[in-house]
Amino acid sequence: MESGSFIEDDLKSQCSDMLYAMKTTTGHDGYVYCLIEHQSRPEKLMAFRLLRYAVAAMQRHLEQGNDQLPVVIPLLFYHGTTSPYPYSTQWLDCFTDPELAESVYRQAFPLVDITAMPDDEILTHRRVSLLELVQKHIRTRDMLELVNELAGLLEQWAYPKEQFRSLLYYLAEAGNTVEGEKFIRALAEKTPRYREEAMTIAEQLEAKGIEKGIVLGRQEGRQEGRQEGRQEGRQEGRQEGRQEGEHSASLKIARQLIANGVDRAIVKMSTGLSDDKLASLFDDGH
Repeated sequence: MESGSFIEDDLKSQCSDMLYAMKTTTGHDGYVYCLIEHQSRPEKLMAFRLLRYAVAAMQRHLEQGNDQLPVVIPLLFYHGTTSPYPYSTQWLDCFTDPELAESVYRQAFPLVDITAMPDDEILTHRRVSLLELVQKHIRTRDMLELVNELAGLLEQWAYPKEQFRSLLYYLAEAGNTVEGEKFIRALAEKTPRYREEAMTIAEQLEAKGIEKGIVLGRQEGRQEGRQEGRQEGRQEGRQEGRQEGEHSASLKIARQLIANGVDRAIVKMSTGLSDDKLASLFDDGH
C-alpha cells in the first residue's frame, strides 16, 4: 500500500481511497487505485473522477524519478441505495458524444511540426501563419530578413493590437535579431495599422538599452578606476585611475548613443562630457 490520498479535501467525508503498488506480469510497475464511495447516491460522472485520480497517481509516479507512465487500474467500491449501480464506468461515456471522444482519445494527438514545414506552406495557414512563421525562425534567422512577410500577414489579417504588441515583445525577448529597434521601426514603416504601437515599443526598448548601457558603463569605469588605483599603490594613483576609468566609460557610452542616433542633449546629460568633446565625437561619428 502507498501512502497519501488523491481525493479533494471537500470530498473526503464522502470518499476514501487506497493505492496499491505491484508489478505486472511483465515486470513493470503498476498500481490498483481503490475508491470507496460513502455517499448514498451514485455520481453520474464518477468514471471521469476515477480517471482524474488515476492520472494523479501517474503524476506522482513520475515525480518519484520515473520517466514512463505506469498502468493504474481504478476500482470503485459502491454501496449506495440505488441498486444495481446505474451509471457507466467507461470514462468515454461521460462525453456528450462518446463516439467522437473515442476517435480523438484513441489515436495520436494532432501535431503541427512547423520545423519540418516549408515557409510557402505556412503562409497558406491563414491567421495562424504569422505565429507559425515567427516560431519557426525565432532562434535561427534575423527577423529583419522576414520583415516583408510579417508585415504582409499583419496587414492582410488585421490582428488585434494587443496580439501585435505581444508578438513584438516576444520577438524582442527571444528573437535572433541583431538590432531589435531597427527591426521594429522597419515593421512600423510597412504596417500603417500598427505604426503607433510599434514606435512606442521601439522607443521603450531603446530607452531600456540606453539605461542598461549607462549602468554598465559606469560599473566598468569604476572597476577600471579601482584596478588602476591599486596598481599605482598611492591615493593619487587611485584618484587618477577612477577619473580616467570614468572618463573612458563616458566616452564609450557616448559613442554607443551617437551610433544609435540619440540626440546630442541626451548624450550630454547621460555622460557629462563637455560640448567640445561631444562635438569631436559627433564629427567622428559623421
